[in-house]
Amino acid sequence: MALRGALRLVVPQLWKMTRRAVTGPRWTRQSGSLWLQRPPLFFQRQQLRALSCSSGPDTTVTYEKLKQTLASPERGSTVVDVREPWELREYGRIPGSLNVPLGQIEEALKLDPEDFKQKYGEKMPSKSDHIIFSCLAGVRSQKALETATSLGYTKVQHYPGGWEEWFVNSSLLNLHKVAAHLLKCGSSKQHAKLIVL
Repeated sequence: MALRGALRLVVPQLWKMTRRAVTGPRWTRQSGSLWLQRPPLFFQRQQLRALSCSSGPDTTVTYEKLKQTLASPERGSTVVDVREPWELREYGRIPGSLNVPLGQIEEALKLDPEDFKQKYGEKMPSKSDHIIFSCLAGVRSQKALETATSLGYTKVQHYPGGWEEWFVNSSLLNLHKVAAHLLKCGSSKQHAKLIVL
């Protein structure tokens, strides 16, 4: 009882939401049995969220793994950026990635290989090829992964860090290279330290 009172005082909105979720508008025998048959929307959302976040660790790729995949000479993997073309023009792209916007993923993966090559300029990945989806921050790439899996693609992963993580990591790496070059060339150590900081 003390917790309810504290909750009511501290977070009034949360109090209303939990009270509605647990008791419903009126707690009667009829609404109680209804609740057992169909839980309140609040709990349904929580359950769906738990199920949708249960993708295994093998469906995600780290920055280092993606970098290794792109650097390997016999790539055998396709990195698909599911952002819109204007986002690629405005913010940049992961080198070597293919752009297929999220809204076109399902249609694109159902195309004939010749039509895919004509529309997107690269070879269409087969259902057994390794595909890594990327976007800005990992939300759209997760949706693309789910779409590809539902279409029968077996070796699909997504890069949850997206362009944001790629840009930060590659920019820091480039800054360290510039600082090392300045130190090697005999530039002042102050300039190199400023670049690293």
